[in-house]
Order: sequence, then structure tokens, then C-alpha cells
Amino acid sequence: MQTSVAIIGAGPAGLLLGHILGRAGVPFVILERSSREHVLGRIRAGVLEQGSVDIVTSLGLDAGLRERGLEHGGIHLQYEGQRRHVDFRDLVGRTVTIYGQQALVTDMLAEHERLGSTILFDADDVAPHGTDGPDPIVSYTLDGTRHELHADFVVGTDGYHGICRQSFPTGTLESYERSYPFAWLGILADVPPSTDDLIYALHPDGFAMHSMRSRTVSRLYLQVGPDESIDDWSDERIWDGLQTRLGLSGWTLEEGRITEKSITPMRSFVTSSLASGRLFLAGDAGHIVPPTGAKGLNSAIADVALLGRALLEQRAGDDAPLASYSDRALARQWQVQQFSQWMTELLHVHHEDPDASARAFRYRSQVGQLEYVTGSRNAMAGLAEQYAGLPF
Repeated sequence: MQTSVAIIGAGPAGLLLGHILGRAGVPFVILERSSREHVLGRIRAGVLEQGSVDIVTSLGLDAGLRERGLEHGGIHLQYEGQRRHVDFRDLVGRTVTIYGQQALVTDMLAEHERLGSTILFDADDVAPHGTDGPDPIVSYTLDGTRHELHADFVVGTDGYHGICRQSFPTGTLESYERSYPFAWLGILADVPPSTDDLIYALHPDGFAMHSMRSRTVSRLYLQVGPDESIDDWSDERIWDGLQTRLGLSGWTLEEGRITEKSITPMRSFVTSSLASGRLFLAGDAGHIVPPTGAKGLNSAIADVALLGRALLEQRAGDDAPLASYSDRALARQWQVQQFSQWMTELLHVHHEDPDASARAFRYRSQVGQLEYVTGSRNAMAGLAEQYAGLPF
């Protein structure tokens, strides 16, 4: 089989790139090792930057987002018994939209099926070959038969554990990583949100967050240790922790049936390059951020926006954008990493420090920083600009 672009991975990045290419009439094939049902069942991030919404809208994929997405004009920062609002609309004239990754993937996949796009699920042993030469090949097994897909370019949107980054020539990549001494316990609950905008709370017991998935489903998080087991957290214990850390005089956190709960470690990862010959990486295949700044899904969309445009310009005879894709995408990503790290350090408590005085000093410094951020229009504008999204 022959195509122009072979896309490995049918997550949001791969599906979106397919729509960018397909809209311009560029042939592509998407290969996915998991089943269609598994792809549709993955629950991930739910905050879309303004730029991500604009990209989805420009491709005509926004029907579900317009119907069910929740536009938010800011966030709340809570500490020391007070809750301060950071108004994105007023500060930078931009918003974010709550729309789960699962819903976005469902929308994009449905449109691919309507268009008749070639998406091969349950593709085993996918492997790119010859990507440093003029004729890349992606081999894979489908229904017990080995196949080869010839392409002009190969794009890896197959996540951190995917094969594409591992296929770069030995010694050509350097990895930059950081693990954080805390994790997020996240729940979905069948209860309408108790807040208009997301709440980020610093509390002596640890970080807490109140988000949402819809007008009837709440998404909430608690800071826990990275080695804790979800089995040790009963529903009652979770709600008690949320009530304590999010509690505020005159405000009520409504409780409901918990339908899903999990613990996710927090770490940062960036690879030194997103390109090798005719093989390119996008999204989690090349970088991961802690979830505090809501940048994971948006970073993938930003990569794809850059890469999709570069591939189209290459077909039109301009090789420069594709040659500079990795540098441009990583330059943006390091700014995203900085913001995500800053938000994470600002709002999480370092319980692991054995020095009680040092712990208290760090906590009081965090409170001081929050006082500054919420008391300075310029500081709030900087936060709003980064949270609502840097330009693509």
C-alpha cells in the first residue's frame, strides 16, 4: 500500500493531523495498535486552550464542542481561606473550553468514518523503516498477515511508550526528565459542578482541584503520594479530603456518586528532537507535562498544527517549514514546560521534605507568591496568557 503520510497512533494528535491533511487532499493512513473501542474509552484531559478550539473549529469539527463544551473565562486560585478569581477575558481577551479528550476523539473519529478515511485499528508490531532515506516503510501485522505501507513521511503520534521515538537512530536523542514527589488522585462524580470556573487550591494537607466534564459531571483531584494505592482511598475518604482542602465559608462542595477514580504520577519529559529524516514526532511521543497547567492535549494539538502546515507547504515546494518543525515546536514546548512546572511548584505541598522548618518556609513562600500573583494585574495577565494558550 502507498500513501503520502503514514500516521502511527489514533489519539487526538493523529486524528487531528489526518483531518488537516485530508482537508487539503493529502492521502494518509492512520495505524493504531489498540482497538477502536479502547481508543474511544480512554479518559484524559479536558481543558482546551483558545488556540485548540480555533483549530478544531477551522476544520469543521466543533459541532459537539459548541453543543456540549463549557467555555470558561478564568480560574479561581484558593489559599488561606480565600478564593481569588483570575479573569482571562478581562486580562487577555481569551478563554478556555472544558471538553473532554474522549469527546473530542469521538467527534474526530466519527467524521473520519463519514469521510471514509483509512484508519487501521488492532495493527500489531507496527515498525517504521528507512525513515532516513527517500522511501520510508511502515510494516505492521493485521489479522495475522504482515503488511508494508510505503509513505513519503511517517509521523509518530503514538505516545510516550510508542515505537516511533524508539526508532530514531541510536545516540541521536537526548531526554530531559523530571519526576515530582507527588501524584494526583482523580475522580469523576455524577454531580453538577459546585463552581463556575475551575478551582486550584493550595492547602496545608496538599493540593486540590475542582474541574468538570459537563453540566452534570464533576472532575476533582487530590494531591497524594506517588506510591499510594487507590485501594486505600475509599469514596468517603476522598470526599473528606476534598471537603477539607476546597472548603470555604459560605460555599458548599456538593457530593455525588464516584464513577471512576485513579492515581496518576506527575512528571515532565522532553526529547531533544522531534524529527529524524522523514520521521516526525508529535504530542506525548516527544514530550509530557504535569497536568497542573492543562497543557498535555493542547501541546499535542499545537505540534500537529505546526507539522500539518509544514507538510502542506512542503508539498507546495517549500521545504523550510518542515526542516524547522522540530526547533519551532520544541521552543514552544519549553515555554509550556516552564509554565506547567511553575503551576505545579506553586500549588503542591512538599510533604516529603524531612525538615519541618524547610517545609514551613516553602509553604509560606508559596502563599506569598499567590498573594503576589492575585494582587498584581500584570502577574495575573501573565498567568492568563499562558493558561489560555501561547500562539501556535
